[in-house]
Amino acid sequence: MSVSARNVFKGKITALVDGAVNAEVELTTDGGDKIVAIVTEGSVQSLGLAVGKEVVAYVKAPWVMLLAGVENVKFSARNQLTGTVSELHKGAVNTEVGVKLAGGSTVFAVVTNEAVLELGLKEGAPASALIKASHVILGVPA
Repeated sequence: MSVSARNVFKGKITALVDGAVNAEVELTTDGGDKIVAIVTEGSVQSLGLAVGKEVVAYVKAPWVMLLAGVENVKFSARNQLTGTVSELHKGAVNTEVGVKLAGGSTVFAVVTNEAVLELGLKEGAPASALIKASHVILGVPA
């Protein structure tokens, strides 16, 4: 299956916390990068989600926020993924920015060209990707 989401993370569920309405699901990639998703309990049941199950997490690039040059700041975004800028593809208005994580995964964000300048983003620069857990969509291989 092909999807339009730029970010695709394959891994196994390493933690699952059930709630009355929603569940928090943590997946870990083969390289050790961790992504947390919030899904409904209905999705847990219909997808058969359980610790050890293989899943795929999808995140559209415009849903990823970037952070650079700020230390010791706390955010409500559950996924705060630190890495190094590995790619920049500038367009007329926006730039696609790739941030390579320690485990080898790359997170892509689409931000304005002005934001790239303001944040001082360039290849090799440290950066963090912020992704709300509710913006992560999970799928299971058929």
